[in-house]
Amino acid sequence: MTSPFLSTREAQVPQDLIARAQTFGAPRVAIARAGAPLPMEAAQEATKAGIMIPVFVGEADMIRAEAAKLNWDISGYALHDTTGEEEAGLTAAGLCGAGEADVLMKGQLHTDVFMKSAVSRNAGLRTGNRFVHIFHISHPDGGKPILISDAAVNVNPDVLTRQSAIVEVKKLLNKLGNDRPKIAILSATESAIPSVPSSMDGKALSDWARENIEGIDVSGPLALDLIISPKAVATKKLTDDPVAGNADAIIVPDIVSGNALFKAFVYLAGGCAAGVVTGAKVPILLTSRADPPAARIASAALAAISCGLPK
Repeated sequence: MTSPFLSTREAQVPQDLIARAQTFGAPRVAIARAGAPLPMEAAQEATKAGIMIPVFVGEADMIRAEAAKLNWDISGYALHDTTGEEEAGLTAAGLCGAGEADVLMKGQLHTDVFMKSAVSRNAGLRTGNRFVHIFHISHPDGGKPILISDAAVNVNPDVLTRQSAIVEVKKLLNKLGNDRPKIAILSATESAIPSVPSSMDGKALSDWARENIEGIDVSGPLALDLIISPKAVATKKLTDDPVAGNADAIIVPDIVSGNALFKAFVYLAGGCAAGVVTGAKVPILLTSRADPPAARIASAALAAISCGLPK
């Protein structure tokens, strides 16, 4: 029996996100171990939309076989023949590090192998900045999306990592056309209480952001109701807070809360989640086998926006 809380809506590709991506040049996307149905279908759709130029990496016969199933002529695109997960990951990451690709995308390989390739010193992707994963959640009925960081990469991010997350989220929101982002720091309360460490961090982070980042509104700590509900904001008399009830992004205290939050938006509200890892030389697409096609296309769009290449 299906839970009554689950949304029955199928995630839809956010057309406004695609349209925004199409205002930029299409990036070259190195797809690590591309020879499988899901990455090839996503690559074909993104290429048709003009938001990707695929660079295939993996077993050449498998890649060509999957392309044939899609009636897709890939002869005009670069194809790097490799064997196994590790070689595919290192080759794709190395292409990005060498400037031969603009985005690194996970295909049919395990996440730990893929990320190990991305952080390898030989790949040339490390910049000294922290890697930060950002989800862009679109609602099926449209309206303003919300960003969440970090729900997939940093397990227990320290304050410095969350400072980096604020900076990276602001950069991405600016590229999405938001000139003054409103960013909320998630906790379980709106008061800084020593017994709730995330609330103390939330106050420290919001104070730091106000002092060090221009063109941004940051508030924290805030509980989820005060982040997304104007009614809760009015009830608790926080209407003078520029972020409360109107946040563009949420910085979470750990991977558990972030992962649960993004999946709640997807599975309960029917939203479409696009994800990108920032902080490396190139954007990184860390797709999951459970991601629906809409999420994969949306992630490609987010990567194109993150690159911001001239058209």
